[in-house]
Amino acid sequence: MNSRDIFNIAKKINADIPKNYLPAQEGTTSQTEHILSSSFVKGTRGYIERIVNQINGCYQEGWYDGCAVMMRRLLETLIIETYEHHKIEQRIKKPDGDFVYLSDLISLLLSESSWNLGRNTKKALVSIKNIGDYSAHSRRYNANRQDIDDIKNDFRIVVQELLYLSQLK
Repeated sequence: MNSRDIFNIAKKINADIPKNYLPAQEGTTSQTEHILSSSFVKGTRGYIERIVNQINGCYQEGWYDGCAVMMRRLLETLIIETYEHHKIEQRIKKPDGDFVYLSDLISLLLSESSWNLGRNTKKALVSIKNIGDYSAHSRRYNANRQDIDDIKNDFRIVVQELLYLSQLK
């Protein structure tokens, strides 16, 4: 075998590697549901179902910063879904039409008179946001399993309440 043949074989192998060893284009399904059961969001919106899958998958793999950021993302998404369902989304938009940041979304959600949030939801919103913020924005912070475990029950309560308020469930 000459060097040209070896080069061609190496080229073929290199072309096959991405196809054979990359995860599926749409991702994979988490094998566990340690944070939130998929039944909570089944039949809501595809993007919400995928976020929950990623939350569970990140926790399963020990990627706790990713888990915290995805929990924060779901919180933000469900707040927006709630306002949109009640057709009052203009209350959470800036003059340019973009939604306000999560801290403002939470403040507005807490003061909104169109619904009455449960006591546990009110208490949990800020702690869920904070862990997600630390994981997304703090250079020297790394979430660990206990950080997520400390908020996962409250997270389920908040998600369930917002799903009901948005009438996604």
